[in-house]
Amino acid sequence: MLTDHSSDEFNPWRNAEIRFNQAADRLALDSGLRKVLKTPTKELTVAIPVVLDDGRIEVFTGYRVQHSIARGPAKGGIRYAPDVTLDEVRALASWMTWKCAVVNLPYGGGKGGVICDPNIMSEIELERVTRRYTSAIIDIIGPEKDVPAPDMNTNERTMAWIMDTYSMHKRETTTAVVTGKPLNLGGSRGRPEATGRGCLFVTKEALKTFHIPPTKARVVIQGFGNVGGMAARLMAKEGIRVIAIIEVDGAVYNDNGLDIEALMKHKKATGSILDFAEGTNLTAAEALFLDCDVLLPAAKENVISQETAPKINCKILCEGANGPTTALADSILRDRGVFVIPDILANAGGVTVSYFEWVQDRQGYFWNEQLVNQRLEEIMVESFRDVSQYARDHKVDNRAAAYMLALDRVAFAVKLRGIYA
Repeated sequence: MLTDHSSDEFNPWRNAEIRFNQAADRLALDSGLRKVLKTPTKELTVAIPVVLDDGRIEVFTGYRVQHSIARGPAKGGIRYAPDVTLDEVRALASWMTWKCAVVNLPYGGGKGGVICDPNIMSEIELERVTRRYTSAIIDIIGPEKDVPAPDMNTNERTMAWIMDTYSMHKRETTTAVVTGKPLNLGGSRGRPEATGRGCLFVTKEALKTFHIPPTKARVVIQGFGNVGGMAARLMAKEGIRVIAIIEVDGAVYNDNGLDIEALMKHKKATGSILDFAEGTNLTAAEALFLDCDVLLPAAKENVISQETAPKINCKILCEGANGPTTALADSILRDRGVFVIPDILANAGGVTVSYFEWVQDRQGYFWNEQLVNQRLEEIMVESFRDVSQYARDHKVDNRAAAYMLALDRVAFAVKLRGIYA
């Protein structure tokens, strides 16, 4: 039974712990194996002294957590934000372990973060932070150890700096040390669209379970950035009606379906989705609770909580963001019959194409975008069906099934390898 820890409902590490314990209980894992699977393999905290543009010296704090390397090198992004915490990085690293296991990639989970505010820093200051951070964690990263990627407030430029810094230290160009790089430095075609495209693939599979034709589906998307914006664009191209887009400053709504390309141009021109000529302005809360077939939160963590879960009015919840639903909201959604596509499955398209990039870099042979998208669809559809079948076999909801399947696969690898002593 889930204990009510309302005071730390929004603590990501606590949410990860609750879901881990629930899955481990259902799998009847012994206490020793639980400790192995639960405990991060390595946590590194580093000081990052940097000379700022005005000549002042500032010392930033950086983290890199490797949660598991049982199934392969650690894999996970690096985020820059003023509110990054070690608990957050731990939680995200564990989620990466389970995410990679759910889609059956030969990776473990890792995550990194630097406490800084990129919005008030120049590009050269960000480069200095990135290169010093890379040099501080260089002993624990590498193509066979730990492969970083972009995350919040980092991008392909950041990855180029990391790759270059690592390569200079190693005295050889090592493109496979990071993924999410520029195409001309060993990046993969299809990577920018991958997370949103993965959301499209699993949403279409979920719609089949409700016998809803894609062209009849009504979708609300929270977030209009790389994940939400790309999912909206790809869904619209397939005739799926995106009836609302939600951003921080409000939402825009059209029950006949928004013209996503026109909305993107409007946002680029005005800086906001609001006051779009072909839509109606709503508050973010109004749009979040709209009657729809699919709600796709693709913006931030903890959007769906004990407070908001009872008001959600969708058949399918496709979690495009990491951790958009708190653990305490899970039972509310389950009792209300919401079909949840959990984040460790729904947004795994990004890490899947990152895996493709890593494979291509190591081969020195690159695929065309059609092949990338085809292989992404194969993995996402197969993984969706694996989770659905696991849920039916064990008579649990999809989130429980995804976590149980992931733990099962990682535990199996640990048992096969044994405990080194």
